[in-house]
Amino acid sequence: MQSTVVDTGESGWTAAVRQRRGALLQRLASACAVALVVTPMVGVWFSLSWVVLYIACQGVELVVFGPVARGDKGEMSTARKVVGCIALAVSATVFGGLSLVMWQTGGPLGGVCAALMLPAIMLSSMMTAARCQPMMIASLAPQMLYLLTTPFFAHLFGAPAPLVMTSAATVVLYVFYVVITWQRMSETTTSLIRAHAEAQDLRLKAERSLADHTAFLAAVGHDLRTPIGAILTGAAELRAPDPQSRASANLITDAGVMMKALLDDLLDHTRIGAGRMTVEVSDFDLRQMLAQTLQLWRGLADAKGLRLRVEGAAFVPRQVKGDVMRIRQVLNNLMSNAMKFTEEGQITLRVQAWPEEPSGYALLFEIADTGPGMTTDQLARLFTPFDQTADGVSARYGGSGLGLAISRNLIDLMGGRLTVRSAPGQGSRFTVSLILPKGEDAEPIAEIVEESRLDIARSLAHFTPAVQAVVTPAPAPTPEPVAAEAEAEPDHADDQPLRLLVVDDHDINRRAVQLILQPLGCEITTAADGLIALERCDEAVFDVIFMDVRMPELDGRETTRRLRAGSGPNASTPVVAVTADTAPEDVAACQAAGMAYFVSKPLTPTALIGALQHVLNDTAAQARTEAA
Repeated sequence: MQSTVVDTGESGWTAAVRQRRGALLQRLASACAVALVVTPMVGVWFSLSWVVLYIACQGVELVVFGPVARGDKGEMSTARKVVGCIALAVSATVFGGLSLVMWQTGGPLGGVCAALMLPAIMLSSMMTAARCQPMMIASLAPQMLYLLTTPFFAHLFGAPAPLVMTSAATVVLYVFYVVITWQRMSETTTSLIRAHAEAQDLRLKAERSLADHTAFLAAVGHDLRTPIGAILTGAAELRAPDPQSRASANLITDAGVMMKALLDDLLDHTRIGAGRMTVEVSDFDLRQMLAQTLQLWRGLADAKGLRLRVEGAAFVPRQVKGDVMRIRQVLNNLMSNAMKFTEEGQITLRVQAWPEEPSGYALLFEIADTGPGMTTDQLARLFTPFDQTADGVSARYGGSGLGLAISRNLIDLMGGRLTVRSAPGQGSRFTVSLILPKGEDAEPIAEIVEESRLDIARSLAHFTPAVQAVVTPAPAPTPEPVAAEAEAEPDHADDQPLRLLVVDDHDINRRAVQLILQPLGCEITTAADGLIALERCDEAVFDVIFMDVRMPELDGRETTRRLRAGSGPNASTPVVAVTADTAPEDVAACQAAGMAYFVSKPLTPTALIGALQHVLNDTAAQARTEAA
């Protein structure tokens, strides 16, 4: 977390010296201009000598105040302050002394020029000596004395007594004005500095609070995934014969999926607020993604008696580059919103595409429904987090009010726009516009299961481990549970049980994995932390290791690194990362540690068995390659 801290302890001396140092070139330029102006009056040699003398005085100032101007720490010594004031007074005396010469050589007209020059010099000195009274006195006192000679010179040149008295009063009033102005300017500057410091302090506190809040939510989210995963796993394994028990299991599953969706939305909202949300760019099949999205919602549409239509999908490009998971998340959020509020009629997904130079496509996704529509006030509040635009919406339809806000932020991150048009009684139309580059050879997108994006296992693409036997996984379709069970068993031709090590600091997670995989005939060993896992790896050989990433004492990544660096019997055993942290940097860290696959929490039978099937197929393929 980067921040700029204001040095509220900076003294008036330090501030004034640095401000005066910043105006050095301005003072030198002014001296040269004045010398040029008075040359016809005082002569070239005098003007040149005066400029050289004034520059020398400025050089003395640089020497005296040099350490402070360079930003050296510490308070100025008393001796340096005294010498500095003397240097300022000499410099002001030299500059203002020119006014006496102007009176003597130019007469009354020269005095007028001097009376114009001195106030300008005084204002400049006053501005560069803010908050430091000694510097102000040293730099202004000579100028004031020169200005106070105006009435005497006026009397010397025969001015009437009333005019002399008026000029004297005017000079005194001006000097008083300069002093009062300096005082007010110093007070204002001090107040501004104090206010700026307080604002910076509040900003830093807000950033720390946001960081703490984000860390807290991440920790809570990580811990909540454990019981949610157990709920989903237990419900999936309840294969009761009677309808009442099956209905109860389905109710538990639905509740668990809802809890998981709400948790994901909350964590996404927190990441966006903290500036930690990122989007990935990879090749994918756009038509396949659209087909899978419609497949997900067709069952619900049929159950509600709604028509679900798609227009233009056959004319969009097939291969594009982008963050397929986030694009699908946005479309699912918009489809969910349409399904939620549409009681009859139809929901239409329209897709349009145009070539976009130099090498991309402009894409337009429109989701239109025949729901009740929205008022102008509802539209103004539509993308406000936690605001569902009308009283009773949350109680009637559920949800957190975050889906649309997250969707707009995600589209903004991808450089697109999310807009909406609606009117009461005319339904709503949400439009997503994106520009995506052309894709090359897109890999298949994982099939959408009933939990949609929430339970899709994500592989560690382009993984090149240090240990030869750790394979490079490729993204593969997430299988249905029954199919996975049928394919996982033949991986061991010798009919030996599959030996698995499950490492997780939560007992409920270890029991959930056992509940899912033991029916396949797997022989499962468990470990509560990384140190115990390394001990188990020295005692027996395992076919696959499921490794929790976040663990006390020794986390999953460090455990995997130590396993890979050793020469034990499991140095080349595939390790599947099991974690709730799915950000790109977390995936990259798992890659670097030597993990061969990635499955997100909360665990479900589909994702877990799909991960097991993937690493076993890769291991078998590598063995065949080596044998050939």
